[in-house]
Amino acid sequence: MDSLVSQSFQKSLDLLEQSGTVGTLTGIQRGIEKEGLRTTPAGELSQSAHPSALGSALTHPSITTDFSEALLEFVTPVMSTPELAISFLEDLHRFTYEVLDNEVIWSSSMPCFLGGESSIPIAQYGKSNVGMMKHIYRVGLEHRYGKRMQTIAGIHYNFSLPDDFWTSYRSAAASTASDRDFRDEQYFGLIRNFRRNAWLLLLLFGASPAVCGSFLEGLDHKLQRLKGQGYFLPWATSLRMGDLGYTSDAQSNFRVCYNSVDTYTSTLGQALNMSYPPYEKIGVKEDGHYLQLNDRLLQIENEYYSDVRPKRVTPSGIHPSSYLKQHGVQYIEVRNLDLNPFLPVAIDSTQARFLDSFLLYCLLQSSPQISDSEYAINNQNKTSIITEGRKPGLKLNRDGEPIEAFQWASDLMDGIGETANLLDKSHGNDLHTLAVKAQRNKLVQPELFPSAQILDLAVTEKISFSELGMRLSSQHKNYFKDSLPNDKKAELDKISIESLEKQKQIEDSDAVDFDNYLSTYFERN
Repeated sequence: MDSLVSQSFQKSLDLLEQSGTVGTLTGIQRGIEKEGLRTTPAGELSQSAHPSALGSALTHPSITTDFSEALLEFVTPVMSTPELAISFLEDLHRFTYEVLDNEVIWSSSMPCFLGGESSIPIAQYGKSNVGMMKHIYRVGLEHRYGKRMQTIAGIHYNFSLPDDFWTSYRSAAASTASDRDFRDEQYFGLIRNFRRNAWLLLLLFGASPAVCGSFLEGLDHKLQRLKGQGYFLPWATSLRMGDLGYTSDAQSNFRVCYNSVDTYTSTLGQALNMSYPPYEKIGVKEDGHYLQLNDRLLQIENEYYSDVRPKRVTPSGIHPSSYLKQHGVQYIEVRNLDLNPFLPVAIDSTQARFLDSFLLYCLLQSSPQISDSEYAINNQNKTSIITEGRKPGLKLNRDGEPIEAFQWASDLMDGIGETANLLDKSHGNDLHTLAVKAQRNKLVQPELFPSAQILDLAVTEKISFSELGMRLSSQHKNYFKDSLPNDKKAELDKISIESLEKQKQIEDSDAVDFDNYLSTYFERN
C-alpha cells in the first residue's frame, strides 16, 4: 500500500474507534447461497426431476434450482453469525439427502461427467407466467452460450452492515450526504476496491484447477492431461472464473460502471436495450415456442456476469436495477467463490470471517473511480491469478508497477488484519484475526491452497478428476447421514408443502397469457 492510501485507511480505522462505531460491527449480517449438481452413483449428471419432497423450486425460500433441473441451490436466511449460516446450510443438505435416494450432491464447482448438451435438463418452474419466464430465460442462455457453462456451481456470499453502523459512521465522517446517499457511495466504494482486489480471493479460495474432459469436448484449450478424462493447469486456481467458465464474448466489450448507483443502473440499462446481431439472428420465437426472452445484449439483468453485485431485495415483476436506483443498496453479493470440495457445505466459518474482514477492508480503504486503463489492469491481474496464481514469482500490475503476487497479497493481509482486529474488538474474541492468519499461512505454505490440494491429491493418488469428485462427494454424503431432529424436519416438510401450494396459487391467479405478461414486464421496466 502506498503511504497516501495507508494514511486514508488509518484515518478510517481511527474514526471507527474514536466514534464508538466499532461496537456496531456485531450487527454485520450475511447470507450464503450454495449450488451443487445432483449426480448419479456413476458420476453422471442426474436426469431426474427436482424432487417434489423438496417443494417448489419456484417458491421455496431455501431450496431451489439454478440453470439446470439437476443444479440445486441452497439459500440461507440473513444470519447474524457465520456459524448460524453454515448450520442452516447443513440442515438443508441433511433434509435433501433424505429424499435423494442414491444420488450425491457434487462437491466441486466444475461439473461431473456430462454426456453432451442433450444430457443437461433445463430447470422447470411450472406453468405460471413467472415460472415460464424463469424457464425461457434459461432456454435463452442455452441458445446464447450453450448449456455446459451453466452447469458450473459456486458460492454467493451476501454481506451487509447494520443501520446503526451507517448512522454512526456518517456522523463520524461529518458527511453532508443523506443517509441513503452516504450508504450508496460507501457500498460502491467497497465494490470498486473489491474489483481491484478480487484476485486475492481467487488465489486463497480458488478450487477449480482441473476439469472433466467431457466439459471440454469441442473446445480449444491449453490444459494438460490428468489421469483418465481429467485436464488441468499446473498453477491454476479457479478455471471456473476464467475463459472456460463464466465468460461471455458478447459482454467482453461492454463495461458496467461502478462509480455510483446512477452510473451502474444506467450502464446496465443500456445493455438491456442494446441490440446484438448474433442474438437477433437466433430469433425470439420459432413455431410458437420461445427461444429467448428477447434479442437484446442482456435478456434480464442477471445475465450480466460479474464477480460482485450491489443488491436489494426486489418484489416480483420489477427490474432489480430500477428498484435499486429507487431505494438504494441493501447488501453486497460476492460471486467469485468456488465450492471448496473438501468441506461438507463448501464453505466454513473461517472463510466467512475472512470475507467479512476483507469486505470491511474494501469499505474503509480509499476508493477512487476506476478508469478504463485500470479496468483493463484489474482484469489482467484476475486472469493471471486464474491461470497461474500459484506460480512462484508471478508478477501482477499494482498502480502501473510490477509486483510479485504473494508480496502484494501479504501487503493486503496487513490491512485486512487491521479490520479483523476491529471485528474482534467488537465481538470480544480473536476469531477474525485467526481467520486472517489461516489465509496468510497459505502464502508461506502454498500447498495449503485448495487448488494445490486438489492437484496434489489427484497426482499422488493417481485418480481422475471424476474419481476425486465422487470420492469427496460420497464423503460429504456420509457426513450428512444422520437424520435431522424431528422438529427441524417437520418445519422443512411444512415449508416444502407450503411452497407447492403457493406455486399452484400463482398459477391459478394468472389473468393474462404469457405474451402479454412478458410485454408488460418489459414495458413497465
